[in-house]
Amino acid sequence: MRLPRPFALAALLTAAFAARAVAAPAVVPLTLPSGKVLQVEVMVSDEDRAMGLMFRPSLPMDRGMLFFFAAAEFHGIWMKNCKFPIDIVWLDEDKKVVDVKEAAPPCKADPCPVYQPMRRATWVIEMNSGQARREKLVLGAPVTFELPR
Repeated sequence: MRLPRPFALAALLTAAFAARAVAAPAVVPLTLPSGKVLQVEVMVSDEDRAMGLMFRPSLPMDRGMLFFFAAAEFHGIWMKNCKFPIDIVWLDEDKKVVDVKEAAPPCKADPCPVYQPMRRATWVIEMNSGQARREKLVLGAPVTFELPR
């Protein structure tokens, strides 16, 4: 039986990350349209995606987070318990930018706002506020990265 592309990718990622079964997520290089490379933590599990950047005091300028979702949807991101503003970039299954939320502020009230893309996405990148614009992350721009096997 052949699985549809997103589900096959999800099965591959689950197997790859299950083999690692460590507390820390995998870190992979991610190349932005400007050529800058970020080292991103890959968030695959529901628990890791829910935690995201919560409680961290800052994010080094050469770091970020990459969230993987098994299906392309309008995946919402919130800033609960975050300490600093970030840029949120949604990518389709071909790793092209479908939406950008610049300078999403930390949540100050409950319930926290949820930021959603204008188009369905499979991947979400979180990075320091201002980086999306500096690194040329505009609609349709490609991002490159390889996941561990």
